[in-house]
Amino acid sequence: MGLNEKPLSTLHEKASYDLADFAVPTGREEAWRFTPLSRLKGLHNGKAEVTGQALTQVTTPAGVTAEWVGRGDPRIGQAYVPADRVSAQAYSAFEKALVVTVPKEATPDEPIRVEVRGGGLDGATYGHVVVKVGPLAEAVVIIEHQGSAVYADNVEFVVGDGATLKVVSLQDWEDDAVHVSHHHAQLAKDATFRSFVATLGGDLVRLAPSVSYTAPGGDADLSGLYFVDAGQHLEHRLLVDHSQPNCKSNVDYRGALQGERAHAVWIGDVIIRVEAEGTDTYELNRNLILTDGARADSVPNLEILTGEVAGAGHASASGRLDDEHIFYLQARGIPYDQARRLVIKGFLGQLIEKIQVDEIRERVLGAVEAELAR
Repeated sequence: MGLNEKPLSTLHEKASYDLADFAVPTGREEAWRFTPLSRLKGLHNGKAEVTGQALTQVTTPAGVTAEWVGRGDPRIGQAYVPADRVSAQAYSAFEKALVVTVPKEATPDEPIRVEVRGGGLDGATYGHVVVKVGPLAEAVVIIEHQGSAVYADNVEFVVGDGATLKVVSLQDWEDDAVHVSHHHAQLAKDATFRSFVATLGGDLVRLAPSVSYTAPGGDADLSGLYFVDAGQHLEHRLLVDHSQPNCKSNVDYRGALQGERAHAVWIGDVIIRVEAEGTDTYELNRNLILTDGARADSVPNLEILTGEVAGAGHASASGRLDDEHIFYLQARGIPYDQARRLVIKGFLGQLIEKIQVDEIRERVLGAVEAELAR
């Protein structure tokens, strides 16, 4: 299957299942200019040998099915077409795909858990996951990454009419891991999608969440948190493609950075097509730079092709701790170090409270505490 005829946007100009349709990136391309290609360990140029060093396990509640299928299964690639070379490489190289199905009107009382555990850096592993949520169903999915690995994957979320899907994705890799991933949600009529991404570990993590709509009434909320330490490169590239009328989207990503060569990249691209009248969208990215030597690149993009929108906006801010906030707390007898931690936790905590799984919320809070104690 060749190039998709419909351009995604000016920043996502083509989509294809065929690896040959994508040139090897050089770093001069807009989509790759922030990514240190030399640290991808061959994921971008085909030199990464496939050795199967990452293991994926799934746990499903009663009534939810999980199957391992071949790439010929018609559910694979139904919602998402790879939009860059690494994504196409992952699509062409996975051995088996995981398909999780939530039946119509089902409301599982436990989350669906997908755990990816790396077993080393000797070669690469590729994965593919599809989560299909039937009409009027409600489900929670937790995707967790741990260990050391060179890993690239695609994840498709297909949310049916009137259904609700909540996803928590936790990137808690060891310090040497490399992970490049695309998460795509396709929303049917009146579907609701809630995503929370927490990226804490890894040497280089590049995660690209995206959303598309197939009918009016879709509602997407994408939240994310990242804490970048010395030498880490954590990159999030979002795309919300409004191609249906009367749909909503909200994006809120926040990061904290500390240490020499700590680098965060956030790219937010929202496109409102001519036919997407009545769209209501907003995207926000904020970065807190805690030490010298850290760098945050933040680029919001909003492409509006119709004048009939309910609301559209974006904002981005990167800066240091507010001295007035610190002084206010110190004036009330709180030591500087404790005051500093309180301000940072307040900045990130507003997002962490959106995690509706108690266990994961407490784990992310604990990870932030550990980062601040360094």
